[in-house]
Amino acid sequence: MEKESNMTIMVAAVGRPFSTGMLYDCRNDTLVPGLSLWKRENLSQFMGERPQLYSDFEIITSDSTEDKSSALNVSASLKASFLSGMVEVEGSGKYLKNDVKSKNHARVTLKYEAYTKVQELSMDHLGRDNVDYKDILTKGVATHVVTAVLYGAQAFFVFDRELSKDEDRQNIEGHLKVAIQKIPKVSIEGEGSVCIDDKFSKTVEEFSCKYHGDFFLEENPVTFVESIKVYQSLPKLLEAHMTHVVPLKVWLLPLTYFDSEAAKLVCQIKADLVHRAQCVLEDITDLELRCNDAMKTTIAQQFPDIGKNLKNFRNLCFNLKVKFQQNLAKRLPLIRGGDEKDTGLDKSLHDYENFLFRSNLNVWMENQEKEISLLMAITDKLKKKGTKILLSEKDLYKEILSEDRVMCFVFHSLTSTDSFLSDLSIYLNKSAEPDLNAAPADRGDKRNWFFSDNVFDEVKGTMARFSESSKEIKRLAMVLAAEHKGASIHEYEDGDLIKEPKGDSSNAYEDGDLIKEPEGAGSSEDKHGNRKKKKPAPLQTES
Repeated sequence: MEKESNMTIMVAAVGRPFSTGMLYDCRNDTLVPGLSLWKRENLSQFMGERPQLYSDFEIITSDSTEDKSSALNVSASLKASFLSGMVEVEGSGKYLKNDVKSKNHARVTLKYEAYTKVQELSMDHLGRDNVDYKDILTKGVATHVVTAVLYGAQAFFVFDRELSKDEDRQNIEGHLKVAIQKIPKVSIEGEGSVCIDDKFSKTVEEFSCKYHGDFFLEENPVTFVESIKVYQSLPKLLEAHMTHVVPLKVWLLPLTYFDSEAAKLVCQIKADLVHRAQCVLEDITDLELRCNDAMKTTIAQQFPDIGKNLKNFRNLCFNLKVKFQQNLAKRLPLIRGGDEKDTGLDKSLHDYENFLFRSNLNVWMENQEKEISLLMAITDKLKKKGTKILLSEKDLYKEILSEDRVMCFVFHSLTSTDSFLSDLSIYLNKSAEPDLNAAPADRGDKRNWFFSDNVFDEVKGTMARFSESSKEIKRLAMVLAAEHKGASIHEYEDGDLIKEPKGDSSNAYEDGDLIKEPEGAGSSEDKHGNRKKKKPAPLQTES
């Protein structure tokens, strides 16, 4: 455990409004506004300033928390506070929070950075005898004071686009990286038009742009071409608005330098603990991204139970992440202040790591992805045979009443509402810090219909019979609830549900495969014995 009480610390500003002489609490990485050790006139009297000129640009191809933190010069300790939600970022610091919402994205970021000056307190001013408000030192509200600030500005242009299933991410990002490397050399003609090599124009025009920066722009760029214009204008913007530069890095002096009884930073969080915390959050985020992608599929829209389970799973991941962040936010200040050993954090991290493995959340998501892929293959085959996929019973009524004969391929509740998700959600919400070692775990493949040979064979067999049916009959497919899982074929004539004659193996129905017709449905006789048609009775479904 590294002792930190007497060390000067450099901290990234990440958009926070630092100024020289401001108080700072390193236990929770927060500024302490409104309080100062010195009177304003004395503070300004001993303030020094010198130029610090520097500019550079960098291309970032990774979207990990590690690489984004590195791009903003965020230390491991500050990263821990950010991961816990204790640190609010602004300006260019918001790049830390720019996360993809899908795994099917290509992303490359262009960073521009410029330094202008350093402002610092003189050594004549630093001493207990020069402190105007000595009582603040022992109030325990802060651990450090800002003694120097590096000013400048940063800008991040995040180029992003969604990938199709056939596109290779590395290939797309590689082409974009080459195009971005040419941005500083791209010429802008008199009328403001940008000259881009035809070789790259098609690649870049498909990317959108999100800007995070410390430069005030009249309008943020949203396309690659607009980003080129903004990027090339940044040096002039900086020169014209030198008074609008912002803190990029700050140096902190411990208050124990002035008074040994002042609140202190006893130790920093170990780097390996920060890395483990980051991995836990990234594992949960990865599950969320996969769930988001699954929810975007047509299968999630066509099969209500699948969509409902995915939504519940996403909510579960969100709640799990919030619980973890709250646990971090509670422990970090105690460890830094010396009120708790880091063994408690180590155990908490172990519990979450073990839970993510033991609860089979990844297996649950894998099975959902397998099921969606399988159903997508089945529905794609049905579509190729001219089958129309219906989303509701209302659509089915419309079709069977507008056609003489209709054949419908019916999926019967292949996925039931998952009790594992609801049981786990209830358990996690029982207390602020639930015992993860006792949390319920997923039953794995025992729940999934496609692991059952009988059900899977029934679906394949029914689809084969359906495909062999007469092409002259209009074909439909939809999802309905039923007691058993699988598939069946329903045939309608003049709006009525009918049964095939016994012995017709091409479309044999077994008991329970058909939606039951209510008594009185279909056709009946009037008082003269003539056949008359009745309005089709409602389809009988089970929730």
